[in-house]
Amino acid sequence: MNNAFIQAVIYACLILAACGKEEPPSAPPEIQSTGTIVAMGDSLTEGLGVPEEKAYPALLQKALRDKGYGYRVVNAGISGETSSGARSRIGWVLRMKPDIVILETGANDGLRGLDPELIRRNIRDIVDAFTSEGIVVVLAGMKTLPNLGPAYSKMFADVYTDAGGDSDVILIPFFLEGVAGVPALNQSDGIHPTADGYARVVEHILPYVTEAIVRHQKQSR
Repeated sequence: MNNAFIQAVIYACLILAACGKEEPPSAPPEIQSTGTIVAMGDSLTEGLGVPEEKAYPALLQKALRDKGYGYRVVNAGISGETSSGARSRIGWVLRMKPDIVILETGANDGLRGLDPELIRRNIRDIVDAFTSEGIVVVLAGMKTLPNLGPAYSKMFADVYTDAGGDSDVILIPFFLEGVAGVPALNQSDGIHPTADGYARVVEHILPYVTEAIVRHQKQSR
């Protein structure tokens, strides 16, 4: 058996071995960033009591990317903030150059029994400041606890219905739909969602945010 024959056999074996190898699975294509969503709000946005990655803005970004939307979601929530505090932060949020703002505010006003007319004016001013810059606004409707009476509860809820009646605003009728009042989805205070509660919040608001993305993309063409 000469050397040429041995080399030919080795070469053939190497070819067969290479053909039999499975190619490693290719990594999914990286989704390019196509816009910025600022989640502006109070402790319900900040994610009081849960890790940052379990608060709704982080979960929303993941849900959007799973659907192929390359939007970055910025958590701009501040615990304890009222609608007046949110109004004072308009310029700060504008510096982030958002394409979409999810505005969740007023819950702390309701807990303090503040005048619904004040909340309405603050929300209207915030919405007008953003829409005048071409920013799509998603307004998170809120409800207050019943201890202040049915009349106050209705006036409070009407604040969001009135502000969301503008065609420039996408209204989520109630941000905590399916979560509020469900013990298993809330922390011990009965107000702030658990991580599972925030996952439910994202499921609920995702169609509204998707609508905002479609609107933003049309405006960008």
